[in-house]
Amino acid sequence: MASLQNAPSLYRTLSFFPHQQAGGLQKQQLLQGRGVSFLVRADQSSLSSPASNSQAPTISSGRRQLVAVGMIAPFVSLAADSSSTSFAAENKKGFLPVTDNKDGYSFLYPFGWQEVTIEGQDKVYKDVIEPLESVSVTVFPTNKQDIRDFGPPDQVAGTLIKKVLAPPSQKTKLIEAKEQDVDGRAYYTFEFVAQAPNFTRHALSAIVIGNGKLYTLTTGANERRWGKVKDQLQTIVDSFKVANFLK
Repeated sequence: MASLQNAPSLYRTLSFFPHQQAGGLQKQQLLQGRGVSFLVRADQSSLSSPASNSQAPTISSGRRQLVAVGMIAPFVSLAADSSSTSFAAENKKGFLPVTDNKDGYSFLYPFGWQEVTIEGQDKVYKDVIEPLESVSVTVFPTNKQDIRDFGPPDQVAGTLIKKVLAPPSQKTKLIEAKEQDVDGRAYYTFEFVAQAPNFTRHALSAIVIGNGKLYTLTTGANERRWGKVKDQLQTIVDSFKVANFLK
């Protein structure tokens, strides 16, 4: 069984991205010294301060509700279109569905999160208040048929965390990695933390192969908020599905 390290073309592809899914996906880091474009599809004034601040800003529930209400309109058509397709994320209270029929995947994200565009990633949604709370999906071509072809869960997760999901400057720890079967397809899911000088991000990831592609979904939050949002983040990971109809 081939290891991830022994797949040079895939390894180079994964290593190309400048740790975009790691904790601290924030405007300042992305614009300075990395050559990565960053487009926020929202009023820039709604974004919180950089994630490097160890005490991310918080707001009252009233303001959060106001921000959320202001973002309902852009997602109404998305939710309606998703429910009408043959392949769509299941609806759940407090979440909105994303269905990508081109690349063949779907997932849920919390209501109130904003879509942003980051070069090299297929989809990114993040909380407009808590800068470390986000979900991102990357899609890479592969000639492998099964995620298990790259090795066992802990080995594949460890390589992805160190080489792709966290910058080399951050101290990382793999907490758990396991294999799950969903509709006859093997998924690897894992939990890890990435520690920077001013914050620690607690994250969950799911990886799977299908339709000639390697899919990676990662979501996470500041460690100080992990207890409050871990169930929400787990729902995101559990909702991640890859379609079977692409040729």
